[in-house]
Parts: sequence; structure tokens; C-alpha cells
Amino acid sequence: MKHPIKLLTALVAATLVAGMAATLALAEGHTQGARVHIAKTKLGRILVDSRGITLYDFVADKGKTSVCYSACAALWPPLITHGKPIAGQGVRRSLLGTTKRKDGKLEVTYGGHPLYYFVSDRKPGQTTGQGLNQFGGPWWVLSAKGKEIHRG
Repeated sequence: MKHPIKLLTALVAATLVAGMAATLALAEGHTQGARVHIAKTKLGRILVDSRGITLYDFVADKGKTSVCYSACAALWPPLITHGKPIAGQGVRRSLLGTTKRKDGKLEVTYGGHPLYYFVSDRKPGQTTGQGLNQFGGPWWVLSAKGKEIHRG
């Protein structure tokens, strides 16, 4: 085994993601659309979910098509919706949409950007994924206008 630490890290991340996915499913509701809000953070006003957890854009995505699967999605879980996404205060309804993932699930998009969580962000206001370059590109938070914020 070449990289036992990497394997262990991937297994821990997958376990965290599974728990996070179950929590998110309960928080968002199985039949309702995911809610997207704007929150004030040290990076400015950014997109977050209904619990205030930061959402990210992946530069390597091909337009509305996600390229983040397997190990990538274990560390950067997509924001999945079970209905039409709901715009919270400050969110532009016209920028909210969805894209179908390979598994048939609907991922929320904003301004054409698929949205993701970062597994290390567990509390509102955390932006530990900001600017990380992983899986072929950088990850950025998005403004209410749907623009990447490149600072932090």
C-alpha cells in the first residue's frame, strides 16, 4: 500500500460525508427544495445553506456540469435538492437552478455554478475550503451576484 495515510483520510472523509449527508437530508427535508441564503462572513456576503454552512464553486466544472465525483465528492459533497431550490433573503431567484448528476440526483446551481460543501466546514461562518486547489482546480465562495470571491 503506497499511501496508507491518504487511504485513511479518504475513509474518514467518506464517513464524515455520510453523516453530513444524513443530517442535510433531515435539515433540508426529503420533499422540499434546498434553501440557499446569503450570510455575512469575513470574506463578505456569500452563499450558504439553510443552516449557514458555506457553499463553494469548483472552477474545474464544465459549465453547469459537475466533474466532482468519487474522492472529490467525498471531500466536496454537492448540494443536492429534492425539489426546486428555494431562494432565501438576498439570493437572486433567477440565478438558482439545478443540474443532473451522473447518479440522477439534482445538484443546486447558482449563476450556472454547481454548489458544494467542504467537509471541514461544520459551523456557520467557516470558510476553510476557500482558495484550496484540489482535484484539478481551485474552490471559491460565491457572492450574491454569483461571482467567485478570490480572497481569503
